[in-house]
Amino acid sequence: MKEIVKPIKDSWILKSVQKHLLEDFDTGRRNYTIFQVGKAIMLRVSDVLKLEKEDVFDERGRVKRNAYTIDKKTGKRNILYLKPVERDLEDYIIWLEEYQREHPSCNVHSSKWLFPSFTRPNKHIDGKRYYMIMHKVGETLNVNYLGTHTMRKTGAYLVYEQTGHNIALVMKLLNHSSEQMTLAYLGLDQDYRENTLDTINFG
Repeated sequence: MKEIVKPIKDSWILKSVQKHLLEDFDTGRRNYTIFQVGKAIMLRVSDVLKLEKEDVFDERGRVKRNAYTIDKKTGKRNILYLKPVERDLEDYIIWLEEYQREHPSCNVHSSKWLFPSFTRPNKHIDGKRYYMIMHKVGETLNVNYLGTHTMRKTGAYLVYEQTGHNIALVMKLLNHSSEQMTLAYLGLDQDYRENTLDTINFG
């Protein structure tokens, strides 16, 4: 049976997921930063994991305002706003440099990939590995709906809620072609129908 990945709607669960990503693994700062970046830029996990350092950092090592990528699935161009995760990225790159200094044979800071594999730094961490990380966190917290799409769905849900249900904006951020697709993606299509019907005077 296919597992259903849902957005994290509960703030306590969100904080707990972040805490366990950060603290339960030797590569916790990387795992946490993947989640934070994925949540903020709302790319599919495959596109998040293939980001290169030069996509995110300028020649002086500062976080860029925007990153520009091509959506692997749709071929659409993405303009990513990085300001919401600027501090996370700054903390991460410092941690990555320190990690390599303490483990000279592990060239993770020298890797071109933003999120390198720590066993093969010439490659980025793959989706299966990140799924296993999220799955382990889900088991620890007894939350059965975590997966690689959790960060994207959670980011979209947070924007939806905090903009007064601006579904058009969320649709654009997700690069979806219809509002119906976005509502279904977030598992809100039934909620939307019922909330709309609550506003109708049927006489």
